[in-house]
Amino acid sequence: MVHPDAALISRLAADLRSADFHSARIRAAWGESADDAFGRGTRVPALRELGDRRDPLAVLARLLVLGVAQPTTEVADAVPTLTTDGLVALGLGEVSGDEIRPLALIRPQSYVDDSGVGGWWVASDLDETALGGPLPDDHVLGVGGASLTLAGLQLTSPASRVLDLGTGCGIQALRARRYADAVVATDISASALAYADFNALLNGIDGIETRMGSLFEPVVGETFDRIVSNPPFVITPRRDDVPAYDYRDGGMQGDDLVSAVIAGVGEHLSPGGIAQFLGNWEYVGDGDGLDRVRAWIEASPVPLDAWIVEREQLDPAEYAALWIRDGGTVAGSGAHERLLDAWLDDFAHRDVTRIGFGYVLLRRAVGEPTLHRYERVGTPIPAEGSLGSHLVQVLAAHDRLATMSDADLAAARLLVAPDVTEARHHLPGQEEPTVIELRQGTGFGRALSVDPALAGLVGACDGDLPVGSLSDAIAQLLEVDPTALRTDLLPRVRELLIDGFLRFPEQA
Repeated sequence: MVHPDAALISRLAADLRSADFHSARIRAAWGESADDAFGRGTRVPALRELGDRRDPLAVLARLLVLGVAQPTTEVADAVPTLTTDGLVALGLGEVSGDEIRPLALIRPQSYVDDSGVGGWWVASDLDETALGGPLPDDHVLGVGGASLTLAGLQLTSPASRVLDLGTGCGIQALRARRYADAVVATDISASALAYADFNALLNGIDGIETRMGSLFEPVVGETFDRIVSNPPFVITPRRDDVPAYDYRDGGMQGDDLVSAVIAGVGEHLSPGGIAQFLGNWEYVGDGDGLDRVRAWIEASPVPLDAWIVEREQLDPAEYAALWIRDGGTVAGSGAHERLLDAWLDDFAHRDVTRIGFGYVLLRRAVGEPTLHRYERVGTPIPAEGSLGSHLVQVLAAHDRLATMSDADLAAARLLVAPDVTEARHHLPGQEEPTVIELRQGTGFGRALSVDPALAGLVGACDGDLPVGSLSDAIAQLLEVDPTALRTDLLPRVRELLIDGFLRFPEQA
């Protein structure tokens, strides 16, 4: 376990800055190909590219990023302000002969949000690459794919108080503090909370309070403007011979953990407050997983607006193999086959046919809920733009539309979003397109097939003329009944606003 000693961490930060210990510099030191290999869990190419370099950046990259022991004298040169004694005192390493052996990792993590570009240093336990084998049950995970996904999903609008439920190493708390006045970060793991405190100090970020406890126990009676969580949602067989990793397993049967978060989150949200988290849900028998989530939300004692996006589905064998590999067990080994059997027995016993993964956005309704959106979006998320900003935009559009009649919408002046492009597909020799497609360059990267009337309306949305006038002009051009066309177009214009293809001028 690391020790969040503020004075020593301040000295460590000074040494990391002196070594220019940042993502871009480390990536440049070992090259793009080696960086890609490291992302796949192979560190040999990176070590080879660093060669015999003994400068502070190379030494610290080997020790704290790759998890490789380094000569004590070279570590001492790399951390002259902290010293090797300070590094040991922080729990980052231990003396082994004439070397310092790493006990934790510190990896730079860059980010981009509405406020600009920046980066954090994030400490965590040694991963399976550094350990050379399976992870211990109490492993504290660093920044992984799911962490980055949720960080990117976080709404970017200001908030007063945010709860980070199951903080782990604290990455979501760091992200939330970018827009929130104060953050409460909870976890059942004392080691995870130590890392969260350590990382806040290392990055010079105040206003994050850590508390120990399960689910909402540490915040009984409190409410928040925002709740974020990457909870331990992984479905794990409840057997003694199957590892139950703290960072991913909440100790409940099946998808009960996600159900429990949904059941309890409403009473901890201020009116209009929003919760965002990731989750798995099961498809049982012939049932639909999204219908299962819908039932949990409808059973909430507090009325909730809901927007659920299912990103993928896996069959039981795929799902089990994914999480067995995540724990560091080698495919094809006897241990891998034993664990796979345990997972498949568990799914078969409960008649689970598929497992869904996705994003959950819940809002404590003010009055009756108006947002009931359950969808499957499998398109790749564009690298450009902030998904959190996109969610802010479309939620605002939804709320405005909820108060607008068709007559109000027909009188509105709209703009096409700046990331929207149009593609027209023609058969050889034909003048008219067979397919007209609108595509988003940000947000969820949606692609929609539209007819000429809707394409024409979108193309004409420059904020000059109201929607009704545009519809009437298109009806005249196409020689169709204007009333019928307006009746057809207005519901689809609503959807384009909610999906972010169109915007109100105030949102531009």
